[in-house]
Formats: sequence, structure tokens, C-alpha cells
Amino acid sequence: MTSLVRLEAADGIGTIRLDRPPMNALNIAVQEQLRAAAQEATARDDVRAVVIYGGEKVFAAGADIKEMAGMGYAEMSARAVALSSAFDAVARIPKPVVAAITGYALGGGCELALTADWRVAAEDAQLGQPEITLGIIPGAGGTQRLARLVGPARAKDLIMSGRFVPAPEALAMGLVDRVVPRADVYEAALALVRPYVNGPALALRAAKQAVDGGLEMDLASGLAWESQLFAGLFATEDKAEGMTAFVEKRKPSFRGR
Repeated sequence: MTSLVRLEAADGIGTIRLDRPPMNALNIAVQEQLRAAAQEATARDDVRAVVIYGGEKVFAAGADIKEMAGMGYAEMSARAVALSSAFDAVARIPKPVVAAITGYALGGGCELALTADWRVAAEDAQLGQPEITLGIIPGAGGTQRLARLVGPARAKDLIMSGRFVPAPEALAMGLVDRVVPRADVYEAALALVRPYVNGPALALRAAKQAVDGGLEMDLASGLAWESQLFAGLFATEDKAEGMTAFVEKRKPSFRGR
């Protein structure tokens, strides 16, 4: 199979790189290779943080419409679950994840960016969920993750209008977290997650699980979930190292155990 998505690791950071020119259209092959890359990033101990990157020109301009155009209800009702779960595999990487967005992040591309913990966008980037212009709605988490990120009213505006959102507006509404010159996007994304490479990996995983899992629960259940994760960290070597280093007034040396 042609490599349309690859995981490249260096200095503790794994880059999930989309490589399907010219627009990184997210066809079925890309979706499944995204799943595989996410699973590999999850499993590899030498990957402590992750950047999702489409290259210098474009992040991902959406699904492969030519591939979907011939599908009817029976086909898509089966495929839709696999599509959603492929993106969910990226969202569930138990490590800090940032999307580095250049050019367009539209439709499935925007949904992929939403799976990250943070989003760094180029000054001239544009994001959006234009599926409505095709007579459909987002099907890879857009209606759910977008509403949780920017609120239901803004999510309905973007989804029901299908409009493109320029980077400055995306920053103002919280759709992206940083806006930088296009040439600096990848380096800015690396800089954002680099501090976590030598951090307490199990505590970072628990922090992500606590926040993401708690969003799906009522407050009482979320607090119980937090307490469970909090207590579990007291069985880790990093907890012992962190507290010992604090008492001894030195910098901790975490080992991710």
C-alpha cells in the first residue's frame, strides 16, 4: 500500500504526516493509515508527544468527494462507523497532541484538527465544515467536538452555513490556539509540545483522560473519575520522584513510569 500517512519520530516527538498531494484529501486509505499511525504513536515509548501535519501548503482540504459521491445509504451506514473510529483513534492518543495547520483544514481536515489537544494555524489558514454545501453534515466528529470546543451556537453557525473561517477569527472563537506566520507553523507546533517530552508521561496521560472523559460525564461522575485517576498516580515512580525532588529542592527527572 502507498504510504499516504506516516509517523516520523525525532527527539521524543512523533509527527503524523499526511502526504496525499495536492490537497491531502481524506479517502478511505488515508483514514485507515491515520488509524494505524495513531495506534503506532500510542504504542511507541520513544514518542512522548505528537504533531499532526499536512505539509507546508495544506493541512487537509476535506474528504475525497469523488470517492463518496458513488456511495449510497447502505454503503455509508457501514463506512461511517469506521470513519468516526479512525479519527477517534487520533483523539485517544494518550499523549499531548497538536495540529499544525497550513492552508486549508476543511471538512474532514477540520475534524482531524479537532482531534488534537491544541491547534497552531498559519496566518492565512482557513478552517471550516462545508459539508452542508454537499447536502450532508460532518461525519467524523465535527458536530460533536466542534460544539464542545467553541460552544453550540458557534458550531451551528459554522456547520449550517458551511463558511470558511480565517485564522484570526478562528483564534478569537477558540477554534485554534495560536496563529503564526505560515513558515513558522511546524516549528511553533514542535515548540508547543516539546516541554512535555521529558514530563511525567503517566500524569500527562491521566490529565488528558480526566479532561476528555469528564466532558462526557455529569459533574459528580467527573469528580469521581478525577479522584480515581489522581489516586492511581500515587503508584507511579514519577510521583515519588516528583515529590522527592520538591522536598530536596531540585528539578525532577521523570522516567514515564
